[in-house]
Amino acid sequence: MAVTMTEAAASHVARFLENRGKGLGIRVGVKTTGCSGMGYVLEFVDEALAEDAVFDCDGVKVVVDPKSLVYIDGTELDFVKEGLNEGFKFNNPQASSECGCGESFSV
Repeated sequence: MAVTMTEAAASHVARFLENRGKGLGIRVGVKTTGCSGMGYVLEFVDEALAEDAVFDCDGVKVVVDPKSLVYIDGTELDFVKEGLNEGFKFNNPQASSECGCGESFSV
């Protein structure tokens, strides 16, 4: 079981952690939302909980709670620039469909 980040995503998160001045890494999770059922949640994390899974990606920690890991196991988090837009892209092999805006998915 693993959640990974590309070098571009890890570098982006590392810069934000450095500017923030503290932090263990980034927490990746899911919540019920959107037109497809589930949405991704990203937030900085200062400490992992005992039940969290922690993955190291180029020196940046990715922290995932056990309930979310069921839905995002195998996911690769990328940071992409498309035209004037930039942001995180989730390459989730468990997602059976995504909504048109890309904000939510179903499994």
